Amino acid sequence: MVQPVEYLEEILGTMNTRQRGITGLETAIILIAFVVVASVFAFTVLSTGVFSAERAKETIFAGLEQTKSSLRPSGSVIAFKGFVGATEAIFKVSMIVEAVNGATPIDVTPPYTADGAGTDPDFSGTTNRTTIAYIDDNQILQNVPWSLNFMGNDNGDNLLDDGEKAEIVVWLLDRTTGTAITANSSVNYMSSGGLTSAGTLLTPNDQFTLEVQPSSGAVLTIRRTLPAALDTVLNLR
Repeated sequence: MVQPVEYLEEILGTMNTRQRGITGLETAIILIAFVVVASVFAFTVLSTGVFSAERAKETIFAGLEQTKSSLRPSGSVIAFKGFVGATEAIFKVSMIVEAVNGATPIDVTPPYTADGAGTDPDFSGTTNRTTIAYIDDNQILQNVPWSLNFMGNDNGDNLLDDGEKAEIVVWLLDRTTGTAITANSSVNYMSSGGLTSAGTLLTPNDQFTLEVQPSSGAVLTIRRTLPAALDTVLNLR
C-alpha cells in the first residue's frame, strides 16, 4: 500500500515531467512575426496617407485650372426685339465676354456667322467647343446658335486670350435682314437649334438664362428678366 506522502510525491513528480516552456528559437519566431505584421501595417498606413495627399493635390490643381479657364462678362446684356407676324419677341441677345486674368486661352470658334445678307444667322459648318444653353420657364435649348465678333485687340485666331474681348450674339430666331433693326425686324422661327414653331417665344416679363459652357473651366451664367414693355433694343444691364 502506497503511503500518502509517497503518493503525493509521485503525483508531484508526474506534474513536473509534464511542464513545457518556450525556447529561445520560438521566442525569436514570435518576435519576428510581430515585427513583420507591424511593418506591413505601417507601410499600408503610410501608402494610404501618401495616396490621399496626392489625390487632394490633384483635386486642388483641377479646381485652380477650372477657375483659370473661366469667362467673365464685360459690359451689359443687350436684347433685340423683332416681330413674328404681329407678335413682338426677342430674337437675339448680345453680350461681351473676356477671359479671367491669367486664364488659359478659351476656344470660342462660333458655329454660326451673321453677314447681314438674306437671313441671319448662317451655319458656318465648323464644330464649336464652347456651347451655349438657353433656359426659360417653358423650355431648355442646348447648344443654341451663336456668332462671335472680336472687339479691339485681336490676334486673328478663335482663341479668347488674356486681354481680348469678344461679343457673343445668341440667336433664338432667324432674322430677315432686308429690314433694319430700328424698323422692327421681321423674324421667324428656326428650323432647328433655336426656337422652333413648337417652342415658346421670349416676350415681355419673361425671365431667361444663358449658360456659356467652355470646353474647360467654369460655366458663365447670365440671368435676366425682360421689362413689361419691349423697346427695339433693350439694355438689360
